Amino acid sequence: MKASVLKRVQKLVRKEIQALKSYHVPDSKGMIKLDAMENPFQWPGDLGNKWTEALAGVSVNRYPDPHAAELTAKIRAFMSVPEEFDIMLGNGSDELIQTIALALAGEGRSIMAPEPGFVMYSMIATFCGMDYVGLPLGNNFELDTAAFKEAMEQHEPAVVFLAQPNNPTGNLFGEEKVRRIIEGCPGLVVLDEAYLPFSDSNLMPLLQDYDNVVIMRTFSKMGLAGLRLGVLVGRHEWLVEFDKLRLPYNINVLTQESAKFALDNVDVLNKQTALLRASRSELYTALGKIPFVHPYQSEANFILVRLDRAPARTVFAQLKEKGILIKCLDGAHPLLANCLRITVGTAQENAAFLSAFETILKSHHSSE
Repeated sequence: MKASVLKRVQKLVRKEIQALKSYHVPDSKGMIKLDAMENPFQWPGDLGNKWTEALAGVSVNRYPDPHAAELTAKIRAFMSVPEEFDIMLGNGSDELIQTIALALAGEGRSIMAPEPGFVMYSMIATFCGMDYVGLPLGNNFELDTAAFKEAMEQHEPAVVFLAQPNNPTGNLFGEEKVRRIIEGCPGLVVLDEAYLPFSDSNLMPLLQDYDNVVIMRTFSKMGLAGLRLGVLVGRHEWLVEFDKLRLPYNINVLTQESAKFALDNVDVLNKQTALLRASRSELYTALGKIPFVHPYQSEANFILVRLDRAPARTVFAQLKEKGILIKCLDGAHPLLANCLRITVGTAQENAAFLSAFETILKSHHSSE
């Protein structure tokens, strides 16, 4: 029976899907979790009780508002989205990326993005039967616009994804370079501003200047990762087509109510973000003082580091043994050789990480 099922699966499931590996999420129970770019804070004081009280009044026996009209209006005000642009919500940015790819998929069409970049761009390209073209960044993760434009001329991508700031490198490519890519792109450019709360960048005005641009944002990094709420902003002509692929009721009632509550109390989230930005600076300075560790400047809520002597995979495993989970990026891309990515946590979490990290590195250096 097992053999016959496997034979049927191998016959029917697309070969490129069979060749994929599922997105791995490690078990983090009981650990200091600094691997997934989450806000480490919960609602303070009595706000937690007020949030649960708000949820208690939700009619979970009824389907949600399919267009989340009240929430969308609050998002428009919060993000200062001009009235002439539409807003579409997704079950996280991942759903929005997939929706865009499905809408633009076709024989010979491709998705293009700088690399190293967000892994879901390439995975979703495969899901949707599109080619994926990754263009390597420079040695300091800078974007070579001339090379990118040449590649666009060659591959004529249906969609280009540009993350600002970029994940996992944490840097900005800069507005001028972004404009050059937009102007040279034969298809749609998606500006992924997932880490906007931790940067002074804001590319929303580019919607006014170009008709082949949409902006993607998320509530995950500002402290609501568990809600899975992504936001797409763009011209009506684009979003009306994407909305045809959006599954009905994709934003559930608890998410809608929680997000409205969050926007009513956004000052709390803004204070948390400001604290994390300050902590990022402190963490970067501390990492820079550790011998043979090269941290990269970041505009996000994480810091990428390269180890000059100790093996990143071994250090990652030893930190995990000490109850600290970060992200090992060694092997993910040639430019990320011997790199680790550390999410900025609470002051206590950052201190615990630094203490363990320095101890582990000293043991490696002393044994050389």
